[in-house]
Amino acid sequence: MRFVSFSLAMMFAFITLGSASANPSQMLSGAYLGQKVPSNEAEVFGPGVISKKLYSYGGTFSPDMQSFYFLRQPAEDAKVEFVVMHQQEGQWQESLFDSKLGQPMFSPDGNLMHLGKRVRTRTPEGWSDAISVGEAFEDFQIMRMSSSLQGTYVFDEAGWPDGDGVIRYSRLIDGVRHPPKAFPKHINTGTFNAHPFIAPDESYLLWDGKREHGFGGSDIYISFRQEDGTWGKAINMGKDINTNGWDAAASVTPDGKYLFFHRLNEHGNANMYWVSAQVIETLRTVK
Repeated sequence: MRFVSFSLAMMFAFITLGSASANPSQMLSGAYLGQKVPSNEAEVFGPGVISKKLYSYGGTFSPDMQSFYFLRQPAEDAKVEFVVMHQQEGQWQESLFDSKLGQPMFSPDGNLMHLGKRVRTRTPEGWSDAISVGEAFEDFQIMRMSSSLQGTYVFDEAGWPDGDGVIRYSRLIDGVRHPPKAFPKHINTGTFNAHPFIAPDESYLLWDGKREHGFGGSDIYISFRQEDGTWGKAINMGKDINTNGWDAAASVTPDGKYLFFHRLNEHGNANMYWVSAQVIETLRTVK
């Protein structure tokens, strides 16, 4: 599938991009890039501006909500670009970000930008060069890594094109990074398990995969941390989020208000969707 092909590209490819000036014809203002916020029904994010006919993927806000990063293919047969929208004096301005390809995710404190198994650190001058997360992660093919306030790393061990995929975690305990371990079997079931997102407080885990009793393609699942510290059952996020197509790569905005995810469109390209994060609280009551 096209989604899988681009995921492979993100794991291995480098791109070098120069800075681009803002596009006045697409100047946006206000919170969330000036988009009308959704309610309990998922809607395309930034139709015609962010989500277009071609590939738009990996959308994520910085923790201060002043920047929005995503990947896009600007034209047929063109290279995928790493785009950033910065809000300055209320206006959102677009530029291209110099980076190795990888799905951007931020640590909750905003000091780390995860790019698969590489990471950039925020400095007074801007973002550092991308470096390895650590030797313990180098043997994994990682598409997405996210982290919690406690410093836990959660990532996918990609199984593309035909492997199962494994969701793993690595804890930071007393300043020591512990070796990665796999989440329990009820999370790592089925095929194409990928794109994990851990809540900042580690109260829930989002990921996607294909299971026997899903909606058809890849579905988005959630597991809630139990009072005893274990992870609850995998809950399919339901027909309001998942379709018979490829639904994947979910995350929650830093303000906790909206769930972002990605879906293949009728042309075989990925677009971004968003919906009220109330869907998570509703599922929290599922026994």
